[in-house]
Amino acid sequence: MKNIIINQASWQTRIAITRDGKLQNVHFSAPVTESLERMFFRGTISKVLPGIQTAFVDIGQSKAGFLHISEVDRELAIENISKITQLDDEPVKPVVNYRNPPNIKDIFTEGDPVLVQVSKEPIYEKGAKLTTCFTLPGRFIVLMPVIPRIGISKKISVREERQRLKEIVQKYLPEGMGAIIRTTSDGCTAKQLAKDIAYLVETWETIQKNYKAAKIVSKIHEDLDLPLQVIRDYLDDDVETIVTDDKTSQSDIYKFIKTIAPEYSQKVTLYTGSQPIFEHFGLEKQLTEMLEKRVSLKSGGSLIIESTEAMTVVDVNTGKFIGKSNLEETILKTNLEAAEECVRQLRLRNIGGLIVIDFIDMANTANRHKLFTFFDKTLRERDKFQSVVLKVSEFGLVQMTRKRSGKTLVQELTTTCTHCKGMGFVKSIQAQTYQILRQLAEEFKVKRCDGTVVIGVHPSVFDYLVSIEYNALLSLEKTCSCKIELERVATLRIDQYKLEKK
Repeated sequence: MKNIIINQASWQTRIAITRDGKLQNVHFSAPVTESLERMFFRGTISKVLPGIQTAFVDIGQSKAGFLHISEVDRELAIENISKITQLDDEPVKPVVNYRNPPNIKDIFTEGDPVLVQVSKEPIYEKGAKLTTCFTLPGRFIVLMPVIPRIGISKKISVREERQRLKEIVQKYLPEGMGAIIRTTSDGCTAKQLAKDIAYLVETWETIQKNYKAAKIVSKIHEDLDLPLQVIRDYLDDDVETIVTDDKTSQSDIYKFIKTIAPEYSQKVTLYTGSQPIFEHFGLEKQLTEMLEKRVSLKSGGSLIIESTEAMTVVDVNTGKFIGKSNLEETILKTNLEAAEECVRQLRLRNIGGLIVIDFIDMANTANRHKLFTFFDKTLRERDKFQSVVLKVSEFGLVQMTRKRSGKTLVQELTTTCTHCKGMGFVKSIQAQTYQILRQLAEEFKVKRCDGTVVIGVHPSVFDYLVSIEYNALLSLEKTCSCKIELERVATLRIDQYKLEKK
């Protein structure tokens, strides 16, 4: 059974999805950092590069987003080309064939306004990836307002059910719109699907109105708050409990579930234990392990995971595992265990792009096929992001791609080390500061701190607290009913603090 565990603080929200106590997914959000994925912007075309069929769009961020020709929807392309090619006030409607697409310079010119959605977060030196093939996720379907096509999750395998769902969605979808029918829609009634579609269509109409009224280069629409996003995307019969340590969050989640799925509302509970919620469920240790290159397997083998900007490489080692029978069976068992753990690690670390897994070489062709089948099946069943997997090569390599979405766990929690010039990682100032704030909050629970207290921290943490998270200190003062004075202490490590009564 799954559990959704939510740790809410004024400086950061952390959400973990666990299965039988084992971490499966983790999500972060903080008021000082904004997630761009799924946001809609009224942007301006800043540059058109026909050579790479890409337009760069100013969306008000530090780097311009990039819009490739493959991400421009057919209707927009036809409309814009028609404006350019019209003669005697009679529009010419060219047929846009994406096997032989038009040149992007025929669709956009510099200075054009355009409605775009962020499909991928900025990564490393790249700006956000943009699209005009919009998607709006709901609980049961994903609405595609400009693509009149219906897709169905492959996890819904019964042919009659697929046909039933498709007929219902076709009935309630407005003309010219399409949808992807999600796995959660399996067994849904027509009323449930109609309600989901109506909500998403209304959202799309609001986006269009906001676009027409918006100033150039402005945000038009953003998704739900992170806890509600996670509830929408993960809530199903497998969820045993939704646990949060914040009363306001509990109330918001309860109201949201009462609206979208009232039958699950009793699963929302408030955590009131003395230990921090992530420690109580054993998640802090698991999160720390997720930053390490080496991942131990139960059999004694291990995975070594290393990422670059271009790709991620996973190496499988037998380690201490020597098996009980012949060598080939030992290797197969290790590879199958490694394949299952690889799927979990890709999800948890949010690794996307090109991935190469170096499994242990197997001489038996049937065993290589068994490994590929198991790995591909596990990916489809346990990972919601799209992936493409090639068969195991003679060298034991599996090449695959996985959709990128948001920041990786390493990007979320670490920053490049200034001493080793990017060869290793340390926790980011933000993550270190939040850890100290959590430790202080716990210390104030057990210590009575009347009057004024002096908190000494590393200069980097001091600067971050004063310039960005000053409200967190005010929140701590209110919690512990005392006055806090912050002090720079250069002799302290970045993860240390000193607490004294004045």
